[in-house]
Amino acid sequence: MGGARHLFELDKDELDTKLSQARQELFNLRFQLATGRLDNVSRIRQVRKEIARILTVIRQNELSHLSEGQEV
Repeated sequence: MGGARHLFELDKDELDTKLSQARQELFNLRFQLATGRLDNVSRIRQVRKEIARILTVIRQNELSHLSEGQEV
């Protein structure tokens, strides 16, 4: 992925959907790791970083709306 740049173009609902999907994928990866079926262990780190990026963008959007005097 190319960082968080593409995430800034998404609205709140799309970000929430991406976050939910990433968290579900992380759960599945951890389950596969625990059962010994995970081939690409580095994918866990990638998904965790993606979750962090999404959460960062959501928080930045919240802060920008607050500074503009809008409700979140």
